Amino acid sequence: MHLETNIVRGADYFEPRTGALAAPIYQSASFRHPGLGESTGFDYSRVCNPTRGVVERAMALMEGGKWALAFATGMGAISAMVKVFAPGDHIIVSEDLYGGSYRLLHDYYANYGFLFSFVDTSDFSKIVGATRPETKAIFIETPSNPMMKVSDIRRCAEYIHTRGGLLVTDNTFCTPYFQNPLRLGSDFVIHSGTKYLAGHNDTLSGFIVHSNEDYGEKLLDIQKSEGASLSPFDAFLTLRGIKTLALRMERHQANAERVAQWLRAQPQVEKVFYTGFPDHPQYELSQRQARGHNGMVSFYVKDAGDVATLLKRLKLILFAESLGGVESLITYPLVQTHSAIPESMRLSAGVNERLVRLSIGIEHPDDLIADLAQAMTG
Repeated sequence: MHLETNIVRGADYFEPRTGALAAPIYQSASFRHPGLGESTGFDYSRVCNPTRGVVERAMALMEGGKWALAFATGMGAISAMVKVFAPGDHIIVSEDLYGGSYRLLHDYYANYGFLFSFVDTSDFSKIVGATRPETKAIFIETPSNPMMKVSDIRRCAEYIHTRGGLLVTDNTFCTPYFQNPLRLGSDFVIHSGTKYLAGHNDTLSGFIVHSNEDYGEKLLDIQKSEGASLSPFDAFLTLRGIKTLALRMERHQANAERVAQWLRAQPQVEKVFYTGFPDHPQYELSQRQARGHNGMVSFYVKDAGDVATLLKRLKLILFAESLGGVESLITYPLVQTHSAIPESMRLSAGVNERLVRLSIGIEHPDDLIADLAQAMTG
């Protein structure tokens, strides 16, 4: 099947017992056993739930993996992923990543003996320079949040595999529609399903997708033991959102290109970060490893004093955290998504007081541009 068909239909075309086209919401904590030593395959929803199983199979199909595990949030997925490693293991991480990921790794898991180096993974020489004898993994976010840097998935995979390690790729921005890291050599793919996958700013979810036999049972046991599994209703909402992913990503991309080009021509704007620009430093790499771009655009205003005015005057574009929904949102990373990152690291990555990030939705692009224009000019 073509990817677009798999996105709409998933791995389960319908519910076989009743013929229901929409996955039923099995809002049940427990399931009856037919007899001693017998099971329907479902015992307790923290471990396995029929609705969650449908969205997990859909995610595995879209990413080209054998298995997917669904979590309550993207952070829950990252937390579970770290637990396949052991204290003393060293992981190289993209420095330009979601601030919540940094907080989880640096402020919490580092206290338990895990070792992390945060570097610009779009510069392969910095990955090599950060490698230690105890390096067990590379964790990349590509494109990165919020500077839109692109890391070479295939090259990172080949490098860490020669050292017996693993590559973990956060594919939230591109989604399976535009990029499939497993097919480029990544061992695990992480998603915040809250964003483009669910796509409507109305639910939280997270995923790990993989084909690694060595870690399959361990990840299932982590999911069961930690208890951060996706609820049946949120699984249903995420699955419903996924069905329109292909259509939405095409519109997100087209709108983002229009807005990014317009921003480049504005006197109040110093620089625009968008992976779809041919002069983007990793544009050729993006063309090789992805089939398209997303709806994310970041930019520097020339005067930091303009940020507060811009956020206050916008009417259609909403000043709110998160991204990837049908509504366009604007975020100020310095005080929202990246406030947990130390100043020196933020500045090194390019996250300063003049940076704002746009998640371009699926509205008419002329309306978005008109809203930005009135907010910038007063």
